[in-house]
Amino acid sequence: MTETRPVVVARGRLVVLREKHIDDAERDYGWRRDEELAEYDAARPISMSLRSYVQTVSDELAHPSPYRRTYAIEDAGTSVHIGNVMYYGYERERGQTELGITIGDRDHWSKGFGTDAVRTMVRHLFGTMRLRKVYLHTLTWNDRAQVAFRRAGFKDVAQVHRAGYDFIRMELTREEFEAQESAESSS
Repeated sequence: MTETRPVVVARGRLVVLREKHIDDAERDYGWRRDEELAEYDAARPISMSLRSYVQTVSDELAHPSPYRRTYAIEDAGTSVHIGNVMYYGYERERGQTELGITIGDRDHWSKGFGTDAVRTMVRHLFGTMRLRKVYLHTLTWNDRAQVAFRRAGFKDVAQVHRAGYDFIRMELTREEFEAQESAESSS
C-alpha cells in the first residue's frame, strides 16, 4: 500500500473526512457488493470484478469531477475507513447539491457516526462552496438514516417516487445550519 496519507478535508467529533485513495477501493468494493447496503441505496449490488472496479476508481481519482466528489469517512479514534460521504449533482448557479452517505462498517451503525459525518460534510460544503442548500433523498422505510439526517438538521420537504422507490426529500439551508451551529456553540 502507499505511504502517503490522503488529505484531510474536515474533522468532526467522531469522524475525519479525507480524500479518497486507491487503497480504499477494496473495502468500497466489498460494500458495493453487499446486498443489504445496496438495498439502502435503492440499487443493485455491483457485479463487476474487483480488478475492473479498481480501474474505475483509479480513473475517477485521476479525473475528478467538479459536480461530484466522494470522501472517505474514518473513525477519528481508530483511523479505520468506515464509509463514504459524497456530494453530487452540484449546481453552482442554484447554489445547491445533493448529499449521499454510506456507513459500510456495520460496527459503526447506530452510534452517531452517520450524523457526525453528515454534519461534518455539510459544514465543509457550506464553508468551501457558495451553497444555499444541501438536499438528500432517503428511502421512506430507512428510519435509521432519517433519524441521523434529522439530528444533523435536515427537514422533510417532500415525498418522491422515482424508479419504483419511495423517498423522502430532506433539505438543509445555509441559514438553518448556521443558526444550529451558533446555538450549539453558545450552549
